[in-house]
Amino acid sequence: MPGLAYSYLNYAKVFNALGDFDRAFKYLNLAEDFYAQEENSEYLGIVNLNRGVTTINAGVNLEIALSQLNKAEDYLQSSDNAYEKSRLYFYKSRAHLTMNNFEESEREALRSLAISEEYSFGSMIMSNNKLLSQIYEATGKPEKSLDYLKTSNHVRDSIFDINREALALDANTRYNVDAMRTSVKELTRRNAEQEKSLKVNKLTTILSVALITILSLLTLSLYKNNNLRARANDLLQKKNDELTIAKENAEKASLAKAQFLSTITHELRTPLYAVTGLTHLLLEESPTENQKEHLNSLKFSGEYLLSLINNILDLNKLEARKVEILETSFNLEKRISDVLVALKNSADDKKTQLHFNFDPDIPKKLKGDPLKISQILINLIGNSIKFTENGDIWINVNRVNQVGQQVFLHFEIKDNGEGITKEKQTSIFENFTQGSMQINRKFGGTGLGLSIVKNLLNLMNSEIHLDSELGKGSTFSFDLKFEAFEQPVPINTARGRKAVALTNDIMHGKSILIVEDNKINQMITRKILEKHQVKCDVADNGTIAIDKVKSNHFDLILMDIHMPGISGIEATIEIRKFDENIPIVALTAVTLDENLDEFYLNGFTDIIPKPYKTEEFFQKINMHLAASIPA
Repeated sequence: MPGLAYSYLNYAKVFNALGDFDRAFKYLNLAEDFYAQEENSEYLGIVNLNRGVTTINAGVNLEIALSQLNKAEDYLQSSDNAYEKSRLYFYKSRAHLTMNNFEESEREALRSLAISEEYSFGSMIMSNNKLLSQIYEATGKPEKSLDYLKTSNHVRDSIFDINREALALDANTRYNVDAMRTSVKELTRRNAEQEKSLKVNKLTTILSVALITILSLLTLSLYKNNNLRARANDLLQKKNDELTIAKENAEKASLAKAQFLSTITHELRTPLYAVTGLTHLLLEESPTENQKEHLNSLKFSGEYLLSLINNILDLNKLEARKVEILETSFNLEKRISDVLVALKNSADDKKTQLHFNFDPDIPKKLKGDPLKISQILINLIGNSIKFTENGDIWINVNRVNQVGQQVFLHFEIKDNGEGITKEKQTSIFENFTQGSMQINRKFGGTGLGLSIVKNLLNLMNSEIHLDSELGKGSTFSFDLKFEAFEQPVPINTARGRKAVALTNDIMHGKSILIVEDNKINQMITRKILEKHQVKCDVADNGTIAIDKVKSNHFDLILMDIHMPGISGIEATIEIRKFDENIPIVALTAVTLDENLDEFYLNGFTDIIPKPYKTEEFFQKINMHLAASIPA
């Protein structure tokens, strides 16, 4: 990724020039990671040089700046990059001068000046002479100070003269064209006057001469104009080519980033599935208190890593425009209640109360995308829980207006937690951004949740609003439009079947087919199910799964998607040709290019993304097993 690393380096220089030193350091760190992987000593030196320059400009600690510049000098020792070496010694001299180390400052400035004069770096010659003038003035040597100041001003004037000559040349070129046009007009006027006074016998000759003169002047003027236009067109073409190349490079870098994130998050899920599954199994095998403490720490780390992977994949999908809004009927109040149930344990750990206020005038059935709504609320409420301890969180949903079937709702998530400073309220929705370094150390997290919320709401033609005060809490709000949707409840699901309580006892004695090519994942899934007295059978690929379903009875199928031979989707399509009722749950590590709608359209009953939380795994299996119990 040399192009991407070079872009990071340039970003850092821009933010340094703008005075945004935190972001400058951030991009320098990103560039350093790339060059370290490539073992590129020259650019590692340039990164450390710019880090030292940024530290000097930020006024943080000159000792740190000198340490960074010395490190840059070690990297650039064998480099032929004279300009960067000249900059290195110049900034070392500046740092020593500020610290009153006059001898060191003089030595470094003279080294920089020698390189600048050898390679004719005009601006560096001017800057070094000016710096030496300041050094000698500070050490009580006014004559030498004056000499170097004069040299600096002389170089500056020379640079100014070069620029002035270039401007004058351009102005003269334009002036000559205007003068020629004026001459043509003047000659035409004189010829017209002469025609009145000349005799008839000379009229033809004079007109011929005048016409030839005019055409010659016009030809010369057109020739010069064409030359100027050609030069301008060449310059424009060159700039357009550069912009096209830069745009293509940026698009390639963006595509490479998206593909890398998609691949790495997908590949991380397989070993993480083993970590979370084996941790669950070990916790159920009566470990000692010491072992239980370690296993709980391992479980927490696995769940945190899973959350990070899911957030990166979600954000990557949003940036790659792989996310689409679905339209389906759902109960908003129940959807939010389910979210609050899922987050209750986290709130209890923080001794924080959740208060849910739902406007009774909101229709029971709405048409929209319940998954996106859940994702937005989980991120916002989860964020409030993280920053609220021994406090309260209010979730308020109100109907603002209703025009026919169109329902306009206002969502508000309010807490009395840490709060956010005014300065950080704009940047808090950017990727990998949190309120401050102190908050990051205290509460952890990646800073992706609010960025995902912002992108999802933009996708739904809405935007997030924040009202917060440090130490007094925060209020996040947004507005969404839904369509009121009433659909008759099917007799066979609502009236023809009694409700069944979802407990793990439902799984006892059930027969489940596990379709999975990874032997470790087979073993983990099988052991988790068999602990609840489930009869498990295993198929290594889709072809074997089809044959087993044809010749055996199963209450449910857990189907992996990516397998050798035919995929899980193709196997499901074949099974649906002879069995339309058996629940088939996709158990897969979702990637950037996979559309969840495709699973449902091809016959899957539900989806459980890997790796999963065991509670969610059991809840979905129990729900589909309960649905198959006759009334």
